[in-house]
Amino acid sequence: MTTAPGLGNPPTRRANVVVIAQDEVLTGEAVALDIQPVGLILRVAGVAIDMVATILVYLAFVLGLTWLMAEGVVPGNVMQIVSIVLLVVLMVIVPTTVETLTRGRSLGKLAVGARIVRIDGGAISFRHAFIRALIGVLEVWMTFGGLALLIGIFTPRSQRLGDLVAGTYAERTRTPALAVREIALPPGLEPWAAIADVGRLPDRLARRVAQFAAGADAMHPAARSRVAHELADEVRPFVSPAPPVDPETLLRAVIALRRARELHALTARAARVAALAR
Repeated sequence: MTTAPGLGNPPTRRANVVVIAQDEVLTGEAVALDIQPVGLILRVAGVAIDMVATILVYLAFVLGLTWLMAEGVVPGNVMQIVSIVLLVVLMVIVPTTVETLTRGRSLGKLAVGARIVRIDGGAISFRHAFIRALIGVLEVWMTFGGLALLIGIFTPRSQRLGDLVAGTYAERTRTPALAVREIALPPGLEPWAAIADVGRLPDRLARRVAQFAAGADAMHPAARSRVAHELADEVRPFVSPAPPVDPETLLRAVIALRRARELHALTARAARVAALAR
């Protein structure tokens, strides 16, 4: 028995597919965060600083212990035991304690502007710091950083083995301040802006349009015109009604109106929250 087309068949729905880039951070609420991971060179520099600091502290303790032994204050047979205990403390206990208390910071990470965070962008806990420090004995100290460097080359966020096991990575904390660029609504489009619907514009496309509007003045005229036409063709299906203007004016109008409405919505939300908090 055959079913007539359109009868007895449930309506098909198109699944909304969200593409997440490999280096994006996705929170538990499925929000992609704009967070910059630290590059491999800075990670190597930070680890090198931590290693040098650890070696200097170890040598200082050993020299002090040697002096105490020479003075007869400490028995000579405790030297080996104290050295092993000191290595465990400096390689595992101290890094774990420091990263736990400072939420992923260390001397080397402070120097290069980085901190260790979870994959979802949250602060690490004792478990994460302990796993990183424990595996770091193998990949950092026993191989002089060679294993960590090798693995970091082939991971998208320059993660070492300890990061992969603990579920962490190094986040950049010192990022250059972004210049705020105001994009005004083109003159004469105020009546259109009062009735236009630009809320359906996808966020990724809106970011591309904003980047074009911010850097259009520095582009070659031919490339500027070509990119404007391509972006306008992508934007028009999401704008209702589309104003009868040239492509670049359309893009500037859409992004200016979208920003103005988002700012208004955020301001209204903040006002409601402040009113409820009273």
